[in-house]
Amino acid sequence: MKILIVGAGGVGGYFGVKLMAAGADITFLLRDKRRALIEENGLTIETPEGSITVQPRTVTADQLTPEYDLIILAPKAYDLADSLASLKKASAKGVFLPFLNGFDHIQTLDETFGRDRVMGGVAQIAATITETGAVKRMGDVAGLISGARSPAHEDIAQEFAGYCEKADFNFTDAADIEQALWDKWVMLATLAGMTTLCLGSIGEIVATPYGAEMSRRMHGEACAIAAANNHAIAEKVQSGQSAMLTKEGSIFTASMMRDLTGGLKTEHDHILGALIAKGAAANIDCPLLKIAYTHMAVAAGQG
Repeated sequence: MKILIVGAGGVGGYFGVKLMAAGADITFLLRDKRRALIEENGLTIETPEGSITVQPRTVTADQLTPEYDLIILAPKAYDLADSLASLKKASAKGVFLPFLNGFDHIQTLDETFGRDRVMGGVAQIAATITETGAVKRMGDVAGLISGARSPAHEDIAQEFAGYCEKADFNFTDAADIEQALWDKWVMLATLAGMTTLCLGSIGEIVATPYGAEMSRRMHGEACAIAAANNHAIAEKVQSGQSAMLTKEGSIFTASMMRDLTGGLKTEHDHILGALIAKGAAANIDCPLLKIAYTHMAVAAGQG
């Protein structure tokens, strides 16, 4: 199976290197500047356990041909359109496996390529690109969840799962990948909403008189939206998420907060705005999510 990974950032770069070590046939689609850097220095991932550098196969958009069985998408949600445009010469063949936040990207890919060519995926990692171009993992969490959404690509999904199970990261082959996407969306929307609104970590938020209560309420709004969209979050999952969102002393923050404070573009439309829209369509009121989104929209307008 030939795999094309679009980009070599925190998700694509980290898991691509790990999959290469597990024997997968990986090619990275890169922009010219990133490709030149990697061709000169290799692609390095840095972890608390040590560093790994590989010399991967790379291509640019003009060099693509429709030869890949699996195309992994791992850009920020706002870069999806550009990623698909760069794939124009390769997209006539292959199954797509997106690792994006939210859910609207699945609908976009279904409309463009058909459900039979669109798997589902969830990436669990906090990572950043260093000044030298290395992918640096922050924290202990590193895992993928993927799954088939159609019998037409079940074989590809299972072959990919086989490589993931050999690789050095946590992996789950999800029986219901769309539910897994909603599970992450609910958690991420609450984490992003609270940490950007309060400009602090979970521990800092719950150390205030009302922080834990507000976190639970925002999480409740997100869970209500999921339930109204036929993807109710299981009680056990809800409890685990609530515990993480109210853990005393936790330094946990959302990447959206780091992007906000770093003056970078954020995914607030895709994570908060899209969830609010799903709620509005189902007549679910969500005032805390709305104020968090409003805060981010104002900040984006001031950038």
